[in-house]
Amino acid sequence: MKIRNQWLAAPLGAATAAALLSGCGSNEGSAAGTGQSVVMGISDDVQATDPASGYDPGSWLLFNNVFQSLLSFPKGSTTPEPDAARECAFEAGSKVYRCTLRSGLKFSNGDDLTSKDVKFSFERTLKINDPNGPAVMLASIDGIDTPDDKTVVFRLKTPDATFPSKIASGAGSIVDHREYPADKLRKDGKAVGSGVYTLESFDDKGAKFAVNKAYSGEAKAKNDGMSMKFFHNDQTALKTALQSGDVDFAFRGLAAKDIAGLESNSGTDQSVDVIQGAGAEVEHLVFNLDDKVAGQKAVRKAIAYLVDREALVRDVFAGTATPLYSIVPSGIGAHSTPFFDLYGGSPQPAKAKQVLRKAGITDKVKLTLWSTPSRYGPATDQEMSAIAEQLNASGLFDAEMKSVGFEQYEKDIKAGKYGVYVKGWVPDYPDPDNFTQPFFGEGNVLGNHYKNDTITGTIIPKTSATADRTATEADFGRLQEMVAEDVPMLPLWQGKQYAVARENVTGLQWSLDASTVFRFWEISKG
Repeated sequence: MKIRNQWLAAPLGAATAAALLSGCGSNEGSAAGTGQSVVMGISDDVQATDPASGYDPGSWLLFNNVFQSLLSFPKGSTTPEPDAARECAFEAGSKVYRCTLRSGLKFSNGDDLTSKDVKFSFERTLKINDPNGPAVMLASIDGIDTPDDKTVVFRLKTPDATFPSKIASGAGSIVDHREYPADKLRKDGKAVGSGVYTLESFDDKGAKFAVNKAYSGEAKAKNDGMSMKFFHNDQTALKTALQSGDVDFAFRGLAAKDIAGLESNSGTDQSVDVIQGAGAEVEHLVFNLDDKVAGQKAVRKAIAYLVDREALVRDVFAGTATPLYSIVPSGIGAHSTPFFDLYGGSPQPAKAKQVLRKAGITDKVKLTLWSTPSRYGPATDQEMSAIAEQLNASGLFDAEMKSVGFEQYEKDIKAGKYGVYVKGWVPDYPDPDNFTQPFFGEGNVLGNHYKNDTITGTIIPKTSATADRTATEADFGRLQEMVAEDVPMLPLWQGKQYAVARENVTGLQWSLDASTVFRFWEISKG
């Protein structure tokens, strides 16, 4: 086995978002792939084929390959560049964003792609406002004008320098207005886009993709098509399929111990490669501030003093993650370590006891940690059980782990039934804004009832309007310190990205960067 470590994430650029984004060349994708078809195994479920609904890693993987956005992230970069657009630029500060489309764009069914489709796609997502969809990312849009077939003008409610990154994500997927209803989701499992691939079939067992002959853009497919096999969180079955050759590579789904075992066998097994890349996926322990137990700051601070991240990473995740001490992870601009600075890097039971006693809490704190492995992976239950054991070992807590299915889990969080629960986050775009703005204010993705007017009323609006992203670091640093002091959430770990492939598969390193875009077209099989 050969191990290829690819650290491809580019540092966040200092160039202003107001700069003109222009196409970098006239190269257009070929009408057919240049290599064999490739079979991918994945344990994540793909929740949706309609971009107005999907807001999960599996669905965005599909969107990134079937649909085009006005902008996209080139391989190895965290700066968006034109895709369906020929050029885009801010006007009038950061409140008007104008894009000009490429010439000759067509959907896979042969329909022309015009500014009407772009306007329709964004307005449709906002109108449907699916609770499992990305409408929240587009909330800054006040209106969209289309003065001609090639021009789209976004009018924003407030200055938003991160808008180009938002529309370069799956939230910016462009659909054919003739094929999608304007006010409801398409639920036939089909998709019509203008991306590098077409979706040929989709069911509970998997999906098949063919190279889109109508595609017009910069990408060039290095395979003749892709197939996805769904393993629905069955990590053992995914490993077996990889070893037997039923799949050519596995992404997002192998157990941490299996990845670690494959890495350690580098000298004996030459049949598979482990490809490692920079990751920005994070996981947090979340506290419901309306809960009678978790709502007490002393309880939250005591937990922060007691959780041993190093042990979690070692014992549960076999070194496939790194401890995280802030809500903005390493590799993203403005990253700092305020939780380490305040609570240390190892358990401090004496300080935990002190903070509880000072608050008048003398009995053991009874606590339930809620988990949902169907969304965050089978190791999540083990992780929450390990945290419960860490808390109980201090003699200050009587904690237990309980696990439910994801649908019930989300309903119960919304109903305020849980005091402490786990939430994972895979970024939509590589900017500190995406690790902060979604977590605070009304309707935030955590559902934990935390309110901080300085964060929502001052820091987030100010940083959103700042075109030079390096100039936001002090404000984001202040935000991270405030969160560490209030502890509405406790960062646990930052994941590394892995793919495990048969030795004749190449190009996977270009999908393991901080942009989190999985690029089918870069993968080939010899």
